[in-house]
Amino acid sequence: MAKVSRKVVLKNRLGIHARPSTLIANTASKFLSRIFIVKKEEEGEMRVDARSVLGLMMLTAPQGTQLIIEAEGPDAEEAVEALVDLIEVRRFDEE
Repeated sequence: MAKVSRKVVLKNRLGIHARPSTLIANTASKFLSRIFIVKKEEEGEMRVDARSVLGLMMLTAPQGTQLIIEAEGPDAEEAVEALVDLIEVRRFDEE
């Protein structure tokens, strides 16, 4: 089973809040693969299911935060690419 991961940096002004969390969860829900968003911190890492709006909001990730998107499953590559596009390229369509 394919396992894919990519680093992204939050470029949108407000970082992850309710609307971006919903967009990430909705995008992740379109894929069969298990998808996680990881935020590394000094005291360890916080790993949340990309389908969990509440979990994503608990990341407290402002603009400039580096995240890792991890996916494992039959469509892992496509899932990661879709989330990279949403987060880094489209910036959650906020700007």
